[in-house]
Amino acid sequence: MDRKKIKTDAKKYLLKKCRICASDRLYTFVSLGAMPIPNGFLSKEELGKKEPYYPLETCVCESCWLVQLSHVIPPELMFKNYLYIPSTSITMLDHFRNMAEEAIQSYRLKPGDRVMDIGSNDGSLLSFFKEQEMKVFGIDPASNLAQLARLKGIDTLDDFFTEELAKRVVPEKGHAKVITATNVVAHVNNLHDLCEGVRLLLDKEGVFICEFPYLPDLISKNEFDTIYHEHLSYFSIQPLITLFKKHNLHIINIKKTSVHGGSIRIHVAPQNSSHQPTNRVQEFIREEALRKINSRSLYEDFGRRVKVIKRDLINYLKKLKNQGKKIVGYGASAKGNVLLNYCNIGTNLIEYIVDSIPYKQGRYTPGTHIPIHAENKLEKDMPDYALLMAWNFAEEILRKQVKYREKGGQFIITIPYLRVE
Repeated sequence: MDRKKIKTDAKKYLLKKCRICASDRLYTFVSLGAMPIPNGFLSKEELGKKEPYYPLETCVCESCWLVQLSHVIPPELMFKNYLYIPSTSITMLDHFRNMAEEAIQSYRLKPGDRVMDIGSNDGSLLSFFKEQEMKVFGIDPASNLAQLARLKGIDTLDDFFTEELAKRVVPEKGHAKVITATNVVAHVNNLHDLCEGVRLLLDKEGVFICEFPYLPDLISKNEFDTIYHEHLSYFSIQPLITLFKKHNLHIINIKKTSVHGGSIRIHVAPQNSSHQPTNRVQEFIREEALRKINSRSLYEDFGRRVKVIKRDLINYLKKLKNQGKKIVGYGASAKGNVLLNYCNIGTNLIEYIVDSIPYKQGRYTPGTHIPIHAENKLEKDMPDYALLMAWNFAEEILRKQVKYREKGGQFIITIPYLRVE
């Protein structure tokens, strides 16, 4: 593959201290190499230009046991023009609807109550609160997505969420009964600033509901492609307890969800509120202790398994190509781009990728420069195999592509282990 790279100064982005406890006891356990920002899809005109490559490796703090990236890339490079839109997935829309219904019922929300969403994307989650006549307000740095939300009637501010922004929002919008943040907290470098902003925005009896991939699931299911530049932190419960305590907040409930390969939904409230922790909090802490989440050996084993997955996938794809099989990709996802770059898979092994999102069609994958086409090309061409790179939506995709499979097409899935369906 002909890749024109811009080498970056790794030291410039190096994380020197843990973002929760400020310890320098950081143990690096997996390195995926240097690669472009995974959501940085390219236009045809950009193919001839050099791409910046950034280090992608993960470490664990051996003081508070937060897992985090060893290098921090400026958020402006990743989020100002963002191409991930959850509303294109039926799975995610159902998930958001259930999340909204749960919050409304659990905290007895009523018409006129204020609900805010940090990292609100195109307003998909807030739209379910808006249907129940609540006052909604979204905050998202991606101007293109904020505009989509406004077209839906969702009041949205396109900016990064900070404590200073929260101070500006309160006088205009008031305090929120519920603040949501789905797949956002893990993207934030200054977690203390985030918590202070949330604390300022919350009503004295308000609740902050945040959701993100769950570290024990990531480790046990070999979900290494969930590690990318946007995801700065990978959470288990104990580091979160440490974080929130520093800001007079505490976890009152925890729920596991199946999205994105295994996530958790955390409910957080002011310590001086009437909300008290459920038994679920201690149950999660005990379970993590049994899984030895605070053990270096757990992470060393994970690093070894990642290398095995890479070796097996490359060997299998080369074997199929030698047999004259046609292979394409399905789902131009960020995690897919991590997989492609880490395994050095380009058009030598995968001819193209199909994706349902119009924004991505006609573009090329970062680093590997594989062309992206509309989803209907899969059934028209009938390639022998499709490498499923959005494995977190595997059930939905396999149901959707039943005709392709009935005609003999097969999907290659890599997580949690290599298999063909």
